[in-house]
Amino acid sequence: MSDSKRIKTALVSVYHKEGLEEIITKLHEEGVEFLSTGGTRQFIESLGYSCKAVEDLTSYPSILGGRVKTLHPKVFGGILCRRGLEQDIQQIEKYEIPEIDLVIVDLYPFEATVASGAPEAEIIEKIDIGGISLIRAAAKNYNDVIIVASQTQYKPLLDMLMEHGATSSLEERRWMAKEAFAVSSHYDSAIFNYFDANEGSAFRCSENDQKALRYGENPHQKGYFYGNLDTIFDQIHGKEISYNNLLDINAAVDLIDEFEDVTFAILKHNNACGLASRPTALQAWKDALAGDPVSAFGGVLITNAVIDKETAEEINKIFFEVVIAPDYDVDALEILGQKKSRIILVRKEHKLPKKQFRSLLNGVLVQEKDLNIETTADLKTVTDKTPTPEEVEDMLFANKIVKNSKSNAIVLAKGKQLLASGVGQTSRVDALKQAIEKAKSFGFSLEGAVMASDAFFPFPDCVEIADKEGVSAVIQPGGSVKDQLTFDYCNEHGVAW
Repeated sequence: MSDSKRIKTALVSVYHKEGLEEIITKLHEEGVEFLSTGGTRQFIESLGYSCKAVEDLTSYPSILGGRVKTLHPKVFGGILCRRGLEQDIQQIEKYEIPEIDLVIVDLYPFEATVASGAPEAEIIEKIDIGGISLIRAAAKNYNDVIIVASQTQYKPLLDMLMEHGATSSLEERRWMAKEAFAVSSHYDSAIFNYFDANEGSAFRCSENDQKALRYGENPHQKGYFYGNLDTIFDQIHGKEISYNNLLDINAAVDLIDEFEDVTFAILKHNNACGLASRPTALQAWKDALAGDPVSAFGGVLITNAVIDKETAEEINKIFFEVVIAPDYDVDALEILGQKKSRIILVRKEHKLPKKQFRSLLNGVLVQEKDLNIETTADLKTVTDKTPTPEEVEDMLFANKIVKNSKSNAIVLAKGKQLLASGVGQTSRVDALKQAIEKAKSFGFSLEGAVMASDAFFPFPDCVEIADKEGVSAVIQPGGSVKDQLTFDYCNEHGVAW
């Protein structure tokens, strides 16, 4: 069997015609005959080229409102015929079935229709039957047929035609088949998830647009990102984003979305090492940096405010990897862009997924994303002392940070400023001691500060330690059967909970 195959007949039936004209013209120049349906046939003929209608081949018109057009043995026989199998050749000759060597097809826009909020009847009509069948048939028979399954594959086909005319190699056909099955599997996953309606009866997640990263978490590991970051950010400066950059950027976005006030945060290894909410971006930056100017080195910076020249001048004084903001003043960009490798991102308005998942053992863990942002109405005072309005404000502030910190975690805050945190510890006491030591090392007084924990205190030890340092109020989820022990301590020592 010859590796190179000549394209003699092409079946073309597409929804997207942008970029198709040059392909059709080149195929015509190469003597390829066209077979098509409806609007695509009209498009080919409008270019001045003859095109046979599928209806003339099958002797059946398009029926059922266009639901059935290409589903016929004379179409699929021509695609699936194995050119090297004498029995197949005899059968297509007997039934007068022409060989189809190239299939160019794309699918109805199912995902876009769902996203538009269209009624179900319209969504159902965007479930492609003929197109998906043509894709599978042509991809299955890649030994003899070349398949173009989406508009994104128009350019690879055109490049191939320009390089060596209307012929294809086995390697090219197999690559196109692989791309075709990527299209069909993604399409079917979208349809399943629509019908599943968040029941989670099976795990189906499909992302396109593979981006190879420099490496994974460590230099000896390969790393990839699947998805389209361009819908979330415009990268306007700097080197390529790395695997570890992406982890920090994700953590930064989740954290900043907790705050409505003008806020600046500094993250290292997915945890906030500095954060403050202030009336201006400049003051928020200065107070965020004061929380830990040492750890800020090489960090990821994020704010929900426009970065102006004065703020840019201040943050330009330290080394950092990434800065993220909704916008930048022109003169601020001139300052921040002085470092060639510095990654500068403009965040766009974009809805993030509401589910999280990660591979684990031989399966996948899935959970709903924690989108709950607690307010004063959600708090329950369980001690004799009622926290002041200022303490409540700080507790809610600290609670947002500890929620987005690695457990076990303790956050100490005052005046809507992160004083210090202890994260990723096996003991909550160790987390608190780490936070206290850190706060003191940068000159903070904990008198009147609040403490937030990401889990309950089964014993009063942490509260005792914090109380001796001047912490006046505590916020935590509660739920331990031994909570009363800690409540009693708070009541005896005037700590609000």
